[in-house]
Amino acid sequence: MKSQEEHIDSAPELDEEDQEHIKEVFHDEVVPKLVKLSARLGTLSCGFAGKDYEHWTIEFRSIGNDFEIVSFEYDEEAVSFDLDL
Repeated sequence: MKSQEEHIDSAPELDEEDQEHIKEVFHDEVVPKLVKLSARLGTLSCGFAGKDYEHWTIEFRSIGNDFEIVSFEYDEEAVSFDLDL
């Protein structure tokens, strides 16, 4: 089993273009669902942005009537779920 340090060293990285793509899809498609669910903060799989991002997660928080992505993290075990409840 890999140590935490080895896991971090071997994790892929998102470039700026990938981060911008995730942010755009997050604001266009996910934020309206979070508002509907009265969300304030949390962590979501980035699978909503496409299959290439399904092992990435974002930490988000509300800012007034909007949301911001606080951080990106790679997680091999990330699982997405549908926010259309």
